[in-house]
Amino acid sequence: MKLALYGDLEGVLEGVHLLQDKLQIELTGEGLPIKVKRIDDKQHGLTVSLSAGKGEIIYNERVTFFRGFGLFVEHVKNKDVFHIQEKMQFSTIGPMFDLSRNAVMKVETFKEMFQTLALMGFNATMLYMEDVYELKSQPYFGYMRGRYSQDELIELDQYAHRFGIELIPCIQTLAHLEEFLKWSAAAHLKDTRGVLLVENEVTYELIDEMIKTLRKSFRSKRIHIGMDEAEELGRGVYLNKYGYKDRLQLMIKHLSRVLKITEQYGLEPMMWSDMFLKLASKTGEAHYDMSTEIPQEMIDITPENVTMMYWDYAHTNKDDYVSLIRKHKAFGNKPAFAGGVWVWNTFAPNYGLSLQAGQAALQACKDEGVQDVFVTLWGDDGYENNYYTALLGLQMYAEHAYSKELDHEKLRERVQFCTGIEAKNYLLLGKLDTPVGVEDGNTEQTNPSKFLLWQDVLIGLFDKHVEGLELTSYYASLEKQLNAVRNPKLALDYIFDVPEKLAAVLALKATVGVQLKAAYDTGEEEELKRIASEVLPEILNKVEALRAAHRNQWLRMHKPFGWEVIDIRYGGLKNRIDTAIYRINDYIDGQIDRIEELEEERLYYHDITHSSGLGWSSYYYRMASPNVFFHVLPI
Repeated sequence: MKLALYGDLEGVLEGVHLLQDKLQIELTGEGLPIKVKRIDDKQHGLTVSLSAGKGEIIYNERVTFFRGFGLFVEHVKNKDVFHIQEKMQFSTIGPMFDLSRNAVMKVETFKEMFQTLALMGFNATMLYMEDVYELKSQPYFGYMRGRYSQDELIELDQYAHRFGIELIPCIQTLAHLEEFLKWSAAAHLKDTRGVLLVENEVTYELIDEMIKTLRKSFRSKRIHIGMDEAEELGRGVYLNKYGYKDRLQLMIKHLSRVLKITEQYGLEPMMWSDMFLKLASKTGEAHYDMSTEIPQEMIDITPENVTMMYWDYAHTNKDDYVSLIRKHKAFGNKPAFAGGVWVWNTFAPNYGLSLQAGQAALQACKDEGVQDVFVTLWGDDGYENNYYTALLGLQMYAEHAYSKELDHEKLRERVQFCTGIEAKNYLLLGKLDTPVGVEDGNTEQTNPSKFLLWQDVLIGLFDKHVEGLELTSYYASLEKQLNAVRNPKLALDYIFDVPEKLAAVLALKATVGVQLKAAYDTGEEEELKRIASEVLPEILNKVEALRAAHRNQWLRMHKPFGWEVIDIRYGGLKNRIDTAIYRINDYIDGQIDRIEELEEERLYYHDITHSSGLGWSSYYYRMASPNVFFHVLPI
C-alpha cells in the first residue's frame, strides 16, 4: 500500500518509517494523500477519516497519531469512506513489563513491542526492574541476571519516545530485593531475606545511586519506587539491632527519606499502596479487605508528594473497585491504578479472569476520575509464559482508554490488526488451564498447565485432583485446535508452538500418574509394563520437543540469563520419568518387591471441595516434590 503524508509531520515521521515493514506500507509522493494536523486541544482527541480519495488524521499527542495512523491503514484496506473520532479517557495508559523474574526482554524485542503498543495507543510503559539494571558501584546488583546497561536503557527510552511512549522505571526501594540481598556483598544492607535495612545510612546511599542512575537513563520525571508486600519490615536484623518498632512508623520514616532523594533529582514518585491498607486493616488481611477504613492518623502522617498506586487483579465486581478507589482518595490525591493480565504462574493466559476484572476495574476508574492506569504482566516463578500471550488483554485496556464504553467488535478487529492474531486464538491459549473440571471463565485461578507438567509421575501430588477426569482426549483435541490456527506467515505464530507441544505432553502425562497407581494397586503388571515401555518413553520424546520449542521461544524474546532455570526444570522432569521407568521395570523383573511411591495413599494437594477449579500452586518446587529443595532461613 502506497501512502503520502503531508502537514504536521514533525516528531512523527521517523516513527512512521519504523512502522513501514510491520504495516506493509510504502511512503511515496505517489501514494494516497493523508493530511496530518496536530492540535493542542485535548478535548478534541483523535479524528481519522477518508473521503473522496483523501485521508486526514487530526491528533493532539504523538502516540494518538500512531494509533490514528494504524486505524487509517486498518480501515483503508476495506473502505472508501470512513470517519472515526475518539477521545482519551485517561491521562496515562500503559503496560508494566515484569523484567525481574528471569525474562529480561531483548532490546530488539522491546522495540518490536513498542511498535505494537504505539498502534494500540499506549502513551506509557513501566519497566519493573528489581535488580536488573546496572549500578556501577554494585557489581552483584543483577549479577548474571541479564541486567540492562545504562546505554541499553537510554536506547529503549529513545526508541519509545519516537512513538510518544513515556518509559517509566518501576523499581524497589524497600522489599522484593531477594535476588540482590542473597549475596554476601549485600549483607550490610539486609533486614530480612528480601527487605532492606531501614535507618541505615548505607541503605540510603544505595537508593540514591539507584535513583541517580535511572534519572540519567530515562527522560520521564516519573518513577515508581515500589514498597509493596514489605510485611517483614523491621522483623529481622533490624529487630535484633534496634528492637521493636511499629511498622507504620518505620514505613513512613523510610518513605520520607526516599522521597527526599526523588525530590533531589526532580522526580515525581509513585508507590504501591497495599502496605498502607494492610496496616490499616483490623484483620491484617490482604490489601483489598473491603471493611478497611483508613484512620485519620495514618492520613496525617503519610507524605502527600507521592502518588499511591492501587493494584488489584482479581475482583470482577465494579463496585468493589469503586469502594477501594474511594478509600485511596482519603490520602488526598487521586490514586493511580494497576490491573493485570494473568500470565503469571502458568503457561496459559487466564483471560476468563483478566477480561472480567479489567472490564470492571476500567469502568470504575472512569466513573471515579482515575487518570493514570496501568496493566501489569507479572512473571512470577520464572516466567514460563510470555508477554505476547497478553496482547489481547492489552488491547482491551487500550480500547477502554479511547472510548467511554468498550466496543467488543472493535476490540476483536483491532487486536487482529495490531498483532496479526485473532482474538479467539488468544482465548484458545487459555484452554490449557480449563479442561473438564474447571468452570467456564476460570475465575478460580487454577493452573493445571503448570502443575500437571511439573508434578512427578511416581509421587503425583495433584493426582487426586484429576482422578476420574478425561484429560487425554481433551488435551489431544486442544493440540489439534492449536495446530489448526498456526500460520507461519504471521510474525507471532511462534508463540503457539509451546502451547501446542505442551498440549501434546499433557494428553499423555496429565493422568499417567493416576493410571500408574490404579495398575499398581490392582496388580495389573501388563498395564505397568505398557506404561513403562510405551507411554513414559513417548512422554519423554514429547517433553524434549516441548523443551526445544520453549528454548527457541525464550532465546528469541529474552536474554539467555534465566533460561537455565527452565532448562533445569525440564531436565529434572526427564530424569524423574527415566527413574520411573527404571523403578517400574525393577518391580516387574522382581528386583524389588514394591514401589514405595505407589504404595502411598493419594491426598489432595489442598482443599478444592469448595472450588470450581482443579487447584493452584505458585511454585515449581512445591509441584515437583514435597521434599526439601532448599532451606530458607528467616533472614
